[in-house]
Amino acid sequence: MIEVSCRLVRPRFVLDANFTAASGCVALFGPSGSGKSTIVRLLAGLERPERGRIVMEGRTLVDTEARIDVPVHKRRVGLVFQDGQLLPHLSVRQNLDYGRSFAPRDARGVPFDAVVDLLGVGHLLKARPATLSGGERQRVSIGRALLAAPRLLVMDEPLASLDAARKLEILPFIERLRDEWALPIVYVSHAVEEVARLANTVVRMSGGRVVAAGAPGDVIGAAVPDTGGETYPRLSFVSAKVVRERPEFSVVILTHPAGEIVLPGSGFREGDAVRVAIAATNVALATEEPRGLSVRTRLKGRVAGIDHGEGPSVHVTVELAGGDRIVALLTRLAVADLGLKVGRDVFALVKAVAIDETAVGTLRRNQAAR
Repeated sequence: MIEVSCRLVRPRFVLDANFTAASGCVALFGPSGSGKSTIVRLLAGLERPERGRIVMEGRTLVDTEARIDVPVHKRRVGLVFQDGQLLPHLSVRQNLDYGRSFAPRDARGVPFDAVVDLLGVGHLLKARPATLSGGERQRVSIGRALLAAPRLLVMDEPLASLDAARKLEILPFIERLRDEWALPIVYVSHAVEEVARLANTVVRMSGGRVVAAGAPGDVIGAAVPDTGGETYPRLSFVSAKVVRERPEFSVVILTHPAGEIVLPGSGFREGDAVRVAIAATNVALATEEPRGLSVRTRLKGRVAGIDHGEGPSVHVTVELAGGDRIVALLTRLAVADLGLKVGRDVFALVKAVAIDETAVGTLRRNQAAR
């Protein structure tokens, strides 16, 4: 459990943030300048609030009324930044050992070999940072933070400088830290796909304040505009299970009570439980089961709500067989021509190529397949 209630005043910026989040991966989400990195600095002890309290896993780090302010080196907060910040004159092994030197002697840290194995950097131990790819540098940076035996891992925009391929390389490692090692993570990002994939809890920031906090489907599944003028696509979250792989087509097939879901990519095993985030702009609706159509994902459901408005488009919410909901962004003309209304049976259609692979996360790995 992480509890934050802090006020910090700086020229042209005031942070007044309050939230409580269960352990797992807590995402601080919002546009640049919303206060995400300031909270990171408060958690790490690099800033001190004028007023407030920070509690991590039952341990009070800051309480201005009680005059508690745990020093940086005693907080055991591991930091991973956007650029990795590796020491250029040291090898990968030496950078990892540098992180291990910060672990308290009595701490039950993660063994060196286990970290190397988890992050797949064994073949890089003699290399210097300048020879590494962006994804490799970030893996080493994560390893260095882990070897310091942190109680909390804080990742501040760790994938922002990486391309899509390198992001897909790193995301599974972060999922394993969250699930297999049960390490509490605070993940900072303004990338909705990363947050949708990794977070158990999302804290949405705007103008130095928390505007929403809760499960991903409740916080980034709703089209809440930010006061900074930034909006994000409305997302739906659908949970399904991998039933088979089609490597010859580079796709996997998921089963859901409403129908099959076809996903691009690999890395999933039969039996894996998967959460898929789908943007409303990538969903079409049909009132009859379509035939002779290239779209492979066709999910049965019933219209549960229509957000009526005066603009050209509206959000239509469909309750799928099995209980999940999916939202489609349609023109008001299409809603009228199809005669859509609450209670009408429909099929939600999603193109596989429209699904962002970075927004597809494993909820539970099939251990038997290992």
